[in-house]
Amino acid sequence: MDKIKVGIIGCGKISSIYMENCPKFEVLDLTACADLDLNRAKEQAAAYGIPRACSTEELLADPEIDIVINLTVPAVHAEISLKALKAGKHVYVEKPLTVSLEAGKLVLEEAQARGLMVGCAPETFFGAGIQTALGLIEEGVIGRPVSATAFMMSRGHEHWHPDPEFYYAPGGGPMFDMGPYYLTALVQLLGPIARIAGITGKALPERIITSEKKRGSVIPVEVPTHIAGTLEFEGGAIASLITSFDIFGGSSLPPIEIHGTEGSLLVPDPNTFGGPVKYRRTGEEEWTEQPLVPGYEGNSRGIGPADMVYALLNGRPHRANGELAYHVLEAMWAFHHSSDSGRYYEMTSNCERPAALPAGLKPYTLD
Repeated sequence: MDKIKVGIIGCGKISSIYMENCPKFEVLDLTACADLDLNRAKEQAAAYGIPRACSTEELLADPEIDIVINLTVPAVHAEISLKALKAGKHVYVEKPLTVSLEAGKLVLEEAQARGLMVGCAPETFFGAGIQTALGLIEEGVIGRPVSATAFMMSRGHEHWHPDPEFYYAPGGGPMFDMGPYYLTALVQLLGPIARIAGITGKALPERIITSEKKRGSVIPVEVPTHIAGTLEFEGGAIASLITSFDIFGGSSLPPIEIHGTEGSLLVPDPNTFGGPVKYRRTGEEEWTEQPLVPGYEGNSRGIGPADMVYALLNGRPHRANGELAYHVLEAMWAFHHSSDSGRYYEMTSNCERPAALPAGLKPYTLD
């Protein structure tokens, strides 16, 4: 199997799991990493055996690197992705695709014009948890899906993250941070979204950092920190979703439930790859735990770029693609636009439900 040379731009906290996992996939050759802080890039390169640490400009100028994994902060996702595309490289970017819809369109248009691929996290829906739930829905175990609930209830990140400021700046907040996991999982399970009604709020005007690196620093809160709303899917199902950084005493709400005409399905946390999957059919008194399909149960970030390479080599669509990411980006903005206008937001974008992973794959393969 051919290997494709990959470079990572952005050596912050999330980069470690990509650097650990990329070499495990038979098609990825992680050859370089870059960061605004060259010392941080050098530290990560040394820690994970990456041959070269360099500047962003040097990485983009390397003709041997075919795919850039963009792990920068959301505010510069579009800038770095566009630079990589203009350098003739395919791009896989951490969520969200971009901060604004306008920038998202520019990225997709640039890729299309150059015949390049854009992929975007989250790829957690590749995991055994969501794939098992998808299989049960497609087998008709709960009948036709008619409704769903999804809850991401958190106190925010300033108590643990070393650099939490961007979570409360434009492009941050619970919807843009965690919404991609929940919305992508719902699109995988229920299909594309037709319209959204939302309302947003903010509990505190500022947050105090209690993690050690910047303990005591004050963060102005520039974005809504509690977003709630209702989604109608093109297939007819209706879902309720809350994403919040304003839950200061904890929550016992389940991450995702899908309810159908013949039963209900408990879906694991979409920020993980595994987790228990349970269903209960009409008339049954107990939940049945479904064995997970063989696959990716541990943290497998890096699987999205690997799937892009298989798609590139085999001429098929990749699953965590730009159209899916843009649809999710528009849905996240839809909650805010609906809240501001007091009206439903009618979705303008569409996407295909990603194909289920094939059964019986060897570890760290996708075709």
